[in-house]
Amino acid sequence: MVKIAIAGGSGQVGREVIDALVATKKHEIVILSRNVKSAIGDNSSGITWRAVDYDNKNSLVEGLQGIHTVLSFIQLLADPQNTAQKNLIDAAIAAGVKRFAPSEWGSASAIDMPWWSGKDEIKEYLKKVNENGKVLEYILFQPGLFLEYLAAPYKTAKHLEPLGTMIDFQNRRAIVVEGHDAIMTYTTVKDVATIVARAVDLDVEWPVAGGISGNRVPISELLKIGEKVRGQAFTVEKVKLEDLEKGVLTASWTLAASHPSVAQDQIEKMMKVVLIGTLLSSAKGAWDVSDAFNQIVPDFKFTQIENFLAEVWEGKP
Repeated sequence: MVKIAIAGGSGQVGREVIDALVATKKHEIVILSRNVKSAIGDNSSGITWRAVDYDNKNSLVEGLQGIHTVLSFIQLLADPQNTAQKNLIDAAIAAGVKRFAPSEWGSASAIDMPWWSGKDEIKEYLKKVNENGKVLEYILFQPGLFLEYLAAPYKTAKHLEPLGTMIDFQNRRAIVVEGHDAIMTYTTVKDVATIVARAVDLDVEWPVAGGISGNRVPISELLKIGEKVRGQAFTVEKVKLEDLEKGVLTASWTLAASHPSVAQDQIEKMMKVVLIGTLLSSAKGAWDVSDAFNQIVPDFKFTQIENFLAEVWEGKP
């Protein structure tokens, strides 16, 4: 049993992981909260809350006393200068925390995805704190895209909300980059949460590369699966890489659903940015994550993409 602190635990992915950790009945879970009123005990489920000020390192050091592992789910759009995460890392070191997982939970690279640019900055920050000798063991959990997003608009996880992508199963359509059959990684959030719960139990040192590869498929194969489970071919629109590089989207449609962290008056602009960024980054290999964690837990059976999608879309109009 170890004591685990969760930063950003009210978020969708964080809550999925918390549920998986609670289900093991092995660990004491501490949720760090900015809201003092929320910082109340809930020992019946093995969860306690601690009020912290992410702008105050001393507050964070106090909140991390006795913590073995920190899992961060801090929303990057709410921390544009990465102040909260940098302070959390510094405090973890000062408090003697052994393991740290920054707010990754996506692609192997943030190239052409400005909303995630903070991830690269945090990676460099973590490298720097260990440059003169290891003071903090850390891992980059990277599961690619959540497979549940291909079920949009249907909700198929307890906490993760549906989000549209460039492959739209509901409307049987897709946007692809001309000349690029991008490799995509899709992993269910449930599998990710289960893997994280297993990772916490590992006695071996965590690898920095924490790729979690549930399903690794080229776009062309995903479209074949889509045709099979949806009963007809998808309408595929091709866009040019050079247009996307200029911020020009020539497709006839864009994303609809947005993350709750996006301000209402910014949704339309953000959805275009996200779609362009996802298309560009996919063409440049950002979503082809490693299978590093698959090799650490070779017995784990990941949810298979075709089975998942067939079950979701069976009988759907």
